[in-house]
Amino acid sequence: MNQQQYVKPHLFEALLLMLSIIAIISYSIIQLESVPHIPILLAIMLLIFYGVIKKIPYKKMEQSMTRAVTSSIGAIYIFLLIGVLISSWLIGGTIPTLLYIGLSFVSASFFYAIVFIITSIIGTAIGSSLTTVATVGVAMLGVASSIDASLGITAGAIVSGAFFGDKMSPLSDTTNLAASVVGIDLFTHIRNMMYTTIPAFMIALIGYALLSPSVDTIDTALIATYQETLRATNLIHWYSVLPLVVLIFCTALKVPSLATLAISAISGIVLSYFHSTIPLNELFAILYNGYSMKTGVAAIDSLLSRGGMNSMLFTIILIVLSLSMGGLLFALGIIQTLLEALQRQLKSVGSVITGAAFTAIGINLTIGEQYLSILLTGEAFKEKFKQHKLHPKNLARTIEDAGTVINPLVPWSVCGLFIASTLNVSVLEYLPFAFFCLLSPVMTILFGWLNITITKQAQ
Repeated sequence: MNQQQYVKPHLFEALLLMLSIIAIISYSIIQLESVPHIPILLAIMLLIFYGVIKKIPYKKMEQSMTRAVTSSIGAIYIFLLIGVLISSWLIGGTIPTLLYIGLSFVSASFFYAIVFIITSIIGTAIGSSLTTVATVGVAMLGVASSIDASLGITAGAIVSGAFFGDKMSPLSDTTNLAASVVGIDLFTHIRNMMYTTIPAFMIALIGYALLSPSVDTIDTALIATYQETLRATNLIHWYSVLPLVVLIFCTALKVPSLATLAISAISGIVLSYFHSTIPLNELFAILYNGYSMKTGVAAIDSLLSRGGMNSMLFTIILIVLSLSMGGLLFALGIIQTLLEALQRQLKSVGSVITGAAFTAIGINLTIGEQYLSILLTGEAFKEKFKQHKLHPKNLARTIEDAGTVINPLVPWSVCGLFIASTLNVSVLEYLPFAFFCLLSPVMTILFGWLNITITKQAQ
């Protein structure tokens, strides 16, 4: 976000404004159980009022909001295509087939651990956390519903696995972004992240295994009923997994995200005509409004009635509002003032890494944008890491550990909003169980203070 700064506020002013914004948003969402739109709009109005007091022309503030939204218009297109993708994977049978296959595996113990492992593998293979959540994650949550497992824990395992993949995949845009921001080789960055990521992964895996329901608690008769209901929809076919294969293949070839999603969605639509005939006007309605299934089994109907562009509009409006607020925070110099004050307090290696981690977390909390947490923290701390003779790969690892994986834990963030609307599980419900996401910043800060796996810059 290349924003012009129009004023340099006093530290007290910047801190007061930031705390006020966090208080407004947090109180509205947690205490009032409000949708995030209104409190973020109130925060924007507060910032505009402050800008007027500072005699900044309204037109300039408006331009700062517009530029912020324009810079992320690609993400909005991706969300719209994911809505189409979900609908196409439903009519093509991909999600029902994945759900059917998933039900076949739940007779074993360690259900939450299995969910975590599956989403980690898929997330790493395709390099997209949100696509993993919207496809395999939806199917796994359906399995959880069918065996009466905790949706909160299951969603936490899905989010953890998806963002493990987002963080560690060479195909991930956040992984590539973090490496490029600090100027290091991509695979050097990935290898260095393993030091903090593998311990976090193993601890999370153990946690999910311990929380998993025992075999005795699984109703096999109910599972058989659900599988029979799914077969009766005529959506379960071996070829229905091909859109997932296409998605992974396109990603491996580094086909642009928009094209990858479009190709995968088209493949799902084409496959739907192998087992059904959908009139064109009805197809367009499904792609926009989502697919609706009526089997007579409420659990199956709720799982297979979703998707469509329209389902993404709630999230897209929030993205526009959040980015607009972020544009104002930069134009008014609030973010810059707080970062400068923080950096003056950092005297040791541990404090520098901790400062960078908390900066990435803070940007996620205030702006709710994953890419900005990486970009801004990386740019802000380059010189500080250099002063302490720290190799840039330490900074890249820190901003991934505390930036990439924290975004889904913020209720008003881009990822948090998308996941909550896609899985129908609130962020606050799955947050305590997103073990990997919670452990990652702890590991990077702990390793920083203990000077473990911290590489010094060559002289």
